[in-house]
Amino acid sequence: MASVQLNGAAIVDEASFHAESRRAFGFPESYADSIDAWVDCMSYLRDEENMTKFQLKPNEVLEIVVLEAEKVKAAVPDLLEEISFCVGGINERYEDYGEQPALKLTLR
Repeated sequence: MASVQLNGAAIVDEASFHAESRRAFGFPESYADSIDAWVDCMSYLRDEENMTKFQLKPNEVLEIVVLEAEKVKAAVPDLLEEISFCVGGINERYEDYGEQPALKLTLR
């Protein structure tokens, strides 16, 4: 399973979440620093679109590990819930196309 870590200590607001995501996932220069752009980029993990530095094989899963998740929750209370909701929606999108879910969210 592929894995990526987000440094929760560096996430103090939505802007820093997007900066940390840009660093961790290797989003393209055109990344718009919005949750919609995050979902769009994460929806192409098995395609050759180069929306992230990851290109998953069929049925491979990318584990997103949020380190120091309690700090994120304290600084940006709704963010982890929103990310979890988005991960679920992205996985549903993959399933709608007959594929296995592509993401697993782990809070540490």
